[in-house]
This record gives sequence, structure tokens and C-alpha cells, in this order.
Amino acid sequence: MIGLTFVLFLSIINVLNRNLMKNFRIYSIPLLLCLFVTVSIAQVNVQPMDNNETVKKYGTLLHMINNFYVDTIDMAALTEKAVINTLKELDPHSAYIPKKQVERANETLKGSFEGVGLTFQLFKDTILVIAPIPGGPSDKVGVLAGDKIITVDDEVAHGEDITNQWVMDHLRGDKGTKVSIGVYRKGNDELIDFTIIRDKIPINSMDAAFMLDDKTAYIKLNRFAKNSQSEFTDAMTQLKEEGMENLVFDLRGNTGGYLGTAMTITDEFLKAGQLIVYTEGIHQPRQDLNATPKGDFEKGKLVVLINEGSASASEIVSGAVQDQDRGLIIGRRSFGKGLVQRPFKLTDGAEVRLTIARYYTPSGRCIQKPYDDGVEEYFKDFVHRYENGELVNADSIHFPDSLKYETANGRMVYGGGGVMPDIFMPFDSVRFNKNFSALVRKGVLNGFVNEYLDDNRKQLAKDYADFDSFNSTFAISDKDFNRFLDDARDEEIELSEEELASNGDFIKLQIKALISRNIFETSTYFEVLAPMDREISKALETMADKTAFLEFR
Repeated sequence: MIGLTFVLFLSIINVLNRNLMKNFRIYSIPLLLCLFVTVSIAQVNVQPMDNNETVKKYGTLLHMINNFYVDTIDMAALTEKAVINTLKELDPHSAYIPKKQVERANETLKGSFEGVGLTFQLFKDTILVIAPIPGGPSDKVGVLAGDKIITVDDEVAHGEDITNQWVMDHLRGDKGTKVSIGVYRKGNDELIDFTIIRDKIPINSMDAAFMLDDKTAYIKLNRFAKNSQSEFTDAMTQLKEEGMENLVFDLRGNTGGYLGTAMTITDEFLKAGQLIVYTEGIHQPRQDLNATPKGDFEKGKLVVLINEGSASASEIVSGAVQDQDRGLIIGRRSFGKGLVQRPFKLTDGAEVRLTIARYYTPSGRCIQKPYDDGVEEYFKDFVHRYENGELVNADSIHFPDSLKYETANGRMVYGGGGVMPDIFMPFDSVRFNKNFSALVRKGVLNGFVNEYLDDNRKQLAKDYADFDSFNSTFAISDKDFNRFLDDARDEEIELSEEELASNGDFIKLQIKALISRNIFETSTYFEVLAPMDREISKALETMADKTAFLEFR
């Protein structure tokens, strides 16, 4: 505690130093500010110190600034910066959230927000509707995919000043409030006016759930939110009706979420009494979290897909599945976020998410990777993995004997941060190369698809009554693909004949998937791409191998 207050003290001194050369005049601040930190500290139940000298020192400093400092200081902003800098000295995941951002920060985990209910993208400085959320406010009044929003409450809604934040600020709002939009729709000479009554909009955490073959299902979860368990249960019920016996559970890029949600989903796979995870910290005694008898998929082959973007709750699930020998983990080493945060409210409504414990897998592995070299280096870990060759070669990963652990059946696994998969899959540098990245980053793929749909949406609706017929028969024509290549050249992206020979089919499939996402459901994007997804193919190959799961029985 003494160290933290000293950091807080230094942070304020640094900010003051930067302000010394401003106007010289004394500025009086309310003495109430002197209570800010001490009230907040009491509120978060920090352990009492042996003496109060450090707190007194900080209070004295504030009193001196209040009464004697030479310049005008925004003490609220100063204190906020000091809090932020103090938390940076603790660990990479303790964080400060200002009052006005608290609700927005919790939206994706709570599983809903209030607004008009549509997905959009900015296309050539215009708000393009990707799709209205089915049953949502925009859908109810007749807004369609492909519409372009030109005005919002009679305010111009296109041009270089329009940003994603501008759109959210103008279209989101309290349930029951109204917003008027003017929409351009191809084929209409005048704007179409809509008055939309905002409502609560669900945010789905499940990207996709479908059958890969007659027996194997696929579920992709993008986070562990409040409603994820119900989404997962509904999907499993439907997939079982379609013949599911095995499951590929895709947690690639899933950055985590609620511990409770990770617990209940992992519980579906494990037998009653099996340890899922335990937490422990200096002020938090060890807490074991075990599976209950409620598991609904305790048998059947299970593969969990992870990569360097899988973190926190994703690592709890994959670590438990691996350590209890319930299934196989395929992919690349996960992120390594094993710190438990607890939210604490500050006196002004802001929130501190403070690390209070660490996660440990059933074998005793600490999920958290080291952060001794500071926060900046910590978040450069992906770059370091790339430079060290870890993303493309499993032999580049070295673990000391001190990090060896054993699973329930005696298989060797390693600690040191993150979960190392049972089957390593290198990053696909051929498909996801520099040019493909540029096609995405410069908006060439999305731009081409949007223009293609402008010209062909009605014909596509006429030709393809459902996704299955589209998926089995649609292919982008050579003429249209050449037009796409022209768009790429306009952005100074030149795809060589050699690259088109090795990666052309994948790019065409990306275009098809983006078209499908726009005219059908978002989940169809993943279903279109599945046949060329190497990790999914490896999962199916492993499940077909009669020896791969012998030691799990």
C-alpha cells in the first residue's frame, strides 16, 4: 500500500511539473477532494496499514496544492490521471473506467444495449446498413440491409466527420426514445424517412453453431457473457436433434468474460466433482470451483480450438478440458491472462477493476504469463512470439522442467502462461499474408461486396431461397473477380499470378462468405469458410483417428 501511494504521489508531481510554466495564479479547490482517495480506499476494503504516515502525506500534499499552488489545476483530471498511473504500476489488467464509460464497458458482457438494432459499417463516409437485427426496432419499421443512412434527426449523417463513435452516439439511446433517420435505397429517387423507437437490443456471444458432418457439430463463442450459457444450451439442443455426437468448440480470439459463465459451460463437459479451476491471492484464500452433476456433454469426442487471442475465461475452459483429459486442444498457445479482476465503485461512479487473485488449472498451472518487464512489453508479446518463430513452429517454444505438470491421466503439460495445445497448428502465413491483410485493412473486400450487393441483391434473393442452396451452388464469376482485382490495384495492392494460384480460391471464398453474411445470417459467414479452415479440418481428421482419444476413456 505504501508503494502504491508513493506512485500516486509521484504521478501528481509529474503532472504538476508539466504545468509549472502556465499562468501564475492561485486556484482554490474544495477541501472535499482531499477525501477522494481515502474514501475510495475504504470502499475497496484494502487491508489496514501498520501506520498511516503515507496516507497522511498524500492528504497533506492535496491540502498544500489546494491552498498554495501557483497555477490553475483541474484537480479532478489530475486525480484521475494519478489513479490511472497507479493502476499501471500494479499489473496489465487492473484498470480504471470513468463514470461515463462504465455502462458501455459492461454492455457486451451483460448481453444487451439500448438502441435501434442494426449492424452497420462506414462505407465511403456513409453509414451502410449491413443488417437490421431480426425483431429489433429497425427491422420492425422496415429498414433493410443495403440501406444507406443519410440523415439522423435532420442532421447530415455522411461525410468525413462521421465516425463509428458518432453513429453510436446518435443511434443509441434509452429504451422508448425516438430517433428519425433518412435512408437512401437503390431504386428510389427520394430519401425514405423512418421513425424508430429505441429498445433493448440483445448482443449475441455465439457467432455460429452448425453441423460439420453427420456426427460432428461446431460452435464458435466470441466471449463469455451473461447470456452465453443459454445460447450454448439452445445450440446444443438443436445440434443434438441434428445428430451431434462430437463437438468442435471454437474459442479462437475469445478474450474471456464472466468466470461464472466459463464455469457453467465447462460444467457441461466434466463429471461431477471434477475441478474446473481454482483461484488464489494474498488476500483471497484458495477457492476450488468444481463441476456439478448437470453436465450435458460428458461423453463424445471434444476438440477445443484456441490461439494467441484466446484469453482468460477461454483459458479456464481449455485448461480444464486438457487437465482433466476430457478432450484435445488444437491451435496455438493462448494469450496467458490468468488474473482475476473484481470491480469496485469509486465515489464519483467511476469503476476500478482491481486484480485480486490468479487462476490456476486443475493440474496447478498458473494461466497468467509473466509481466515483470512492464505493461508495454507485456502487450508486445504477440510481436515477440512472431519474431521468435513461435507462431509458425512448435519447436521454437521451450519450457523448463520446473514448469512440467501432469493431467489426470498422467499426460505431460506445461505452465508458464497460457495453455499450450495438444496439437500445434502454425499460423497460416500463406492465406493471411501481407496482401490479404491489406485487402481487409483498406476495405477492398468489404467495398467490393457492398457494391456487388448494390447491383445484385434482388437477383440473389430470387436465385437463392435459402442459405443451403446458396452455399452449395454460388460462386463468384471470373468477370466479377477481375473487377475485384481492379479494385485492389486501385488501392495499390497487386496480386501476382503465383499468389492467385496459391490463395485465389481462399479470397474468392472470403467474398462468398461476406456476401452470405449480408443476405442471410452472420453465422453463415463461418459456415461458408469452414471447409478451408485448417484448424477445423485438423479437428475432423483427429476425430476420425481411432487412436487419438484412446487415453481419454
